[in-house]
Amino acid sequence: LPISGCHLVLIPAGMPRKPGQTRDDLFKVNADIAKGIVEACAKFCPDAMLGMIVNPVNSVVPAMAELYKKKGLDPMKIVGISTLDVVRANKFVGEETGKNPNFINVPVVGGHAGTTILPLFSQDKVAKTISADKIPAMDKHVQDA
Repeated sequence: LPISGCHLVLIPAGMPRKPGQTRDDLFKVNADIAKGIVEACAKFCPDAMLGMIVNPVNSVVPAMAELYKKKGLDPMKIVGISTLDVVRANKFVGEETGKNPNFINVPVVGGHAGTTILPLFSQDKVAKTISADKIPAMDKHVQDA
C-alpha cells in the first residue's frame, strides 16, 4: 500500500456540506469515509501523524482519535487542520472588495462550528476596509459556510 511506512498522512476526505444538510448528517457521511482511511493508516503506518481535513473537523478528529485509542495507538497522532475557515474568510472578503483572496489573510480564532468561529477581519489590511455595518453578515457567512 502506498501509505506503508509514512510519517505524515494528510487526509482531505469527505463530501462538502449540501444546502439544508446538518453537521450531524455531514458527520455521518464523512466519518465513515475518514474511518476507512484512518483504519488503513492504523494498519500500515501506525506511527504516522494524521492531518485530518474532513468536515466537521471538530467532530471527526475526536472520533478518529477514539478509534486509534481503541486500537492501542496514540490518539495524539490524529490532528485537525482547520485552515478552511481562513480560506473561506479570505474568499468572502475578496468577493466583497473585488480583491484577489490570495493576497488576503484574515486570521480566524475559536472553534470550527457555527458561532465558535471568529474571523478577525480588522487584522487584515483589505478586510478592515469593509464597512463596520457589513461585518456581522460577513461573520455569519463564514460561520455558516
